[in-house]
Amino acid sequence: MAEVRLSIAGMMCAGCVSSVDQALNDVEGVTSAQVNLGERTATVTGDFSLEILLLAVKKAGFKVQQLTSLADETEKEMQELQAYHTLWWRALVAGALGFGLFISMLIGWLPNLEEGRIFWLVISVITLLILIFVGGHFFRGAWIALQNKRANMDSLVAMGTGTAWLYSTLVLLFPDAMPTIARHVYFESAIIIIALVSLGAALETKARGRTSEAIKRLIGLQPDTARAVRGGKEIDIPIAEVGLEETLRVRPGEKIPVDGVVIEGQSFVDESMLTGEPMPVDKRKDAKVFGGTLNTQGSFLMTATGIGRETALARIIDLVRKAQSSKPAIGRLVDKIAAWFVPAVLLIASLAFVLWYFFGPEPQLAYAIVVAMTVMVIACPCALGLATPISIMVAVGRAAENGILIRNGEVLQQASRLTTVVLDKTGTLTEGNPQLTTVLPSLNISEKEVLSLAASLEMNSEHPLGLAIVNKAKAENIEYSPASDFSTLEGRGIQGQINQQTIWLGNAVLMNEKNIAIDAMLGKAEELAGQGETPVYLAQKGKLLALLGISDPIRSDSKQAIERLHTLGLKTVLLTGDNERTAQSVALQLGIDEVIANVMPADKIEKIRSLQAQNEVVAMVGDGINDAPALTQADVGIAIGTGTDVALEAADIALMSASIQGVSKTIGLSKATMKNIKQNLIGAFIYNLIGIPIAAGILFPFFGILLSPIIAATAMSMSSVTVVSNALRLNKAKI
Repeated sequence: MAEVRLSIAGMMCAGCVSSVDQALNDVEGVTSAQVNLGERTATVTGDFSLEILLLAVKKAGFKVQQLTSLADETEKEMQELQAYHTLWWRALVAGALGFGLFISMLIGWLPNLEEGRIFWLVISVITLLILIFVGGHFFRGAWIALQNKRANMDSLVAMGTGTAWLYSTLVLLFPDAMPTIARHVYFESAIIIIALVSLGAALETKARGRTSEAIKRLIGLQPDTARAVRGGKEIDIPIAEVGLEETLRVRPGEKIPVDGVVIEGQSFVDESMLTGEPMPVDKRKDAKVFGGTLNTQGSFLMTATGIGRETALARIIDLVRKAQSSKPAIGRLVDKIAAWFVPAVLLIASLAFVLWYFFGPEPQLAYAIVVAMTVMVIACPCALGLATPISIMVAVGRAAENGILIRNGEVLQQASRLTTVVLDKTGTLTEGNPQLTTVLPSLNISEKEVLSLAASLEMNSEHPLGLAIVNKAKAENIEYSPASDFSTLEGRGIQGQINQQTIWLGNAVLMNEKNIAIDAMLGKAEELAGQGETPVYLAQKGKLLALLGISDPIRSDSKQAIERLHTLGLKTVLLTGDNERTAQSVALQLGIDEVIANVMPADKIEKIRSLQAQNEVVAMVGDGINDAPALTQADVGIAIGTGTDVALEAADIALMSASIQGVSKTIGLSKATMKNIKQNLIGAFIYNLIGIPIAAGILFPFFGILLSPIIAATAMSMSSVTVVSNALRLNKAKI
């Protein structure tokens, strides 16, 4: 399976998106194609021939090139900048001539058609040259669309301006064939329409460029060079020449060139550009560092472990781009509607022409042509086509700047509908750095012996609670050695052989399962749980040896995050494998609505399903391997950045920082995004629903009002600019 990213020039509206999408999906081996009108790109996956893929897009009438590197992306930006300047040049040339002609006609400086026929024939030629050299791309686009049996915005502009020029020229060449009252020319309208549409496209291009600023900033984080240590010397090399396991020097104030591990030295690194967390992170030997982050203080040596497209920054950029290109369900529905928009407008223009020609006042032909032209010019398929993708682009980019990675646009729509947020405890609401705080031997055994036995078992475990025991033993210099026949008892604890004796370490469920009496310690266990500590029992030969209490401090901002979720109208649920008393203690401190405790990892998914069966739209927030199935089952899975790779891969949203503040930010952003999309769609639909009938002359019988093609062109140009400008408001929305 290959995945390619394409730059596609010439897409103007949803009709173009539909054509490109069909062309790509018709290529043998293509499994999915995501076309982004806002960014003028497509992401295609499958087992296909790249040559055939590119040819299919070219046959559909669009310029296409593959984007494989940062240089390609830069070239694409330069081409868009050039296109922006070209559009401005077209708008200025056509605008100066068009408005000059319009004003001259308005104040009576120009001869009438009969006396100045030669003058007006010259104006006809000048208008034709402007249509060819300034607006020629509209006619080329319309011709290509016609060859491909489709219609787009180019079709509307070309037919509108072309009709105006043709009618006006026929009036000059064959004046006797027209009624005297119908002898009027519209050269100025044709020129001004070209000017206004070009101006609108230029403003839209400029505004669209701002929607991808987040990506540009992420790309800008990547330094151009790295300082490699080779042969005992430090030399500056291009970033592309850095190899795996290469030793690099990073000095104060420099950006870390690639992902790696510190091997010598110590510093504080600003990782806010990746995680959104403002405080620099202490980096010492064996600490991981990430390309693009800023070394603020000390100098250190590092070994490169991730280069090129394998760095965290490169993967984030790739993920953001894919998410920006994706469409939520509402976007796909709008695309289907918009694909029929231009044919519908052409049909309405034709009907308007017929009605005005047969039933309109004199001069009927002139009125019919002006009305049909105005209908075609005022219709704006761009606004409909941009309404959804432009908001998604801005939202995903803003999320990335806040350390929130959203996998696709569908997630944003789902997150806006959430009613319940389910949270794991350890490592999610808590620091994920448990500490052994209580050791209570129950028999003739010392605290030191308890720690030795427990650490010998737990050194084989990867559970955070086990790490707390091992760290305590290390801190007190207690000797321990690996247990034999070690096994994990899912959701209950662990067991192993020490000195040919079976040792169990786990919760009350495990003790009851092994028929080990714990009554003597139940009261103390309840007391520990009430203080937020997790009680763990150690047993051997069917007897309880000790009770251990492990505490995992609650994150300082967890309470604030829960309060924010409640403000958003969401129910919160704590779902944990920990005991009921400890879970209730944590929930009470944070103000969580409901607690589901003593849950086996395999049962978490059933609890999620149970909530969904109650018509709840559920988000699951977790960080561990045992959360992966629940993250997948939830309507929206959110993995925090300190979690395992499995959890991050299973989730729809990844928080780069350890704070769950990102959960409320994500939901707040999703609600703002869907509101923004609906505003765009309502605005675009209302604009067309009101504008097209007025252009068709619906007000004329009642008020004698007939819309000018020039006003129609102005309205059309500004409608798409309005949609993009509204989407950019998401950059300042409160989340």
